[in-house]
Amino acid sequence: MSMSEKLTVMVVDDMSVSRGLIIMALEAMGIKNIDYCTDGESAFKRLAAKPVHLVISDYNMPGADGLQLLEGLRRFKPTQRIGFILVTGTADPGVIDRGLKLGMNNYIKKPFSPEALKACIERVVGRI
Repeated sequence: MSMSEKLTVMVVDDMSVSRGLIIMALEAMGIKNIDYCTDGESAFKRLAAKPVHLVISDYNMPGADGLQLLEGLRRFKPTQRIGFILVTGTADPGVIDRGLKLGMNNYIKKPFSPEALKACIERVVGRI
């Protein structure tokens, strides 16, 4: 079984178009086990109950933003080791620095190509 068939991914983004583009890119990579949430709070609850291998989360969301989600995941033992990629429109150095201190594995700036997303993911989980 290939990595793309084993990998479980959760996409967290409040914008349906952005979420859809990420999911389409993941499917094109052969990743089949994809779930999604529209905000950080519901994502944390779902991940606490059923962890995944990788979270791809938008930064700017209502309620709990991407870094608040990351902080919650790193503090909760069953979710501490989940891979985490932050998707951001600004790549503000303060946001990136805070994310790295919280244990973010990688980040990608919008807009991005499916190839750039794949390379970003592979730096976290290995070759897909």
